[in-house]
Amino acid sequence: MARNPGCTKQILNESAIKLPRSFYSRPVLIVARESIGKILVHRTPEGEAAGRIVEAEAYRGPLDLAAHSSRGLTRRTAAMFGPPGHAYVYLVYGLSWCINLVVASEGEPHAVLIRALEPVRGLDLMARRRGLPATARNLTNGPGKLTQALAITGADYGRDLCGDELFLEDSNPPGCIGRSKRINVAYAGKWADKPWRFYERGNRYVSVKPWD
Repeated sequence: MARNPGCTKQILNESAIKLPRSFYSRPVLIVARESIGKILVHRTPEGEAAGRIVEAEAYRGPLDLAAHSSRGLTRRTAAMFGPPGHAYVYLVYGLSWCINLVVASEGEPHAVLIRALEPVRGLDLMARRRGLPATARNLTNGPGKLTQALAITGADYGRDLCGDELFLEDSNPPGCIGRSKRINVAYAGKWADKPWRFYERGNRYVSVKPWD
């Protein structure tokens, strides 16, 4: 894993570089950690919206009981078993969409849940979608909030993250990265204790403490 250069958030790159499939074709814990600070971009007919990833969780099924893929290959989890560099999008509580990056290799159902973003482009568009001020912390400080802000839905299930609609951009390194247990996975037994949640320390958009 790359080491942090320090504990100060860096200025974003002016020239954006879309991340290649090789970024996703690596072990899930590496991708989860290195996704912090990257830019999630979604282009729609309404315009482009983007945010820095400041919180992410690794899911390493099928052994990981917190992962949807622990239930095996189903219609819902098929994208997780496919090639890396695609989106696994699912509906939670029948209300909110969540987006995951499919990583590792085909047949190895590992994914990275994006839990929070710091808005960087298209703030007015995100604010309109969320019905909130563009400066509100809860604009994108949760997995369901960020998908609403970026208009990510079930229509993006399986979408190629190396395409032109939904993708990650490279950026300068983030500030200090913290680790903790994952959120809301108590049902997973011993797997709930895995420190597989990564977040940028001190970022106000991180969803749940510890976030400072």
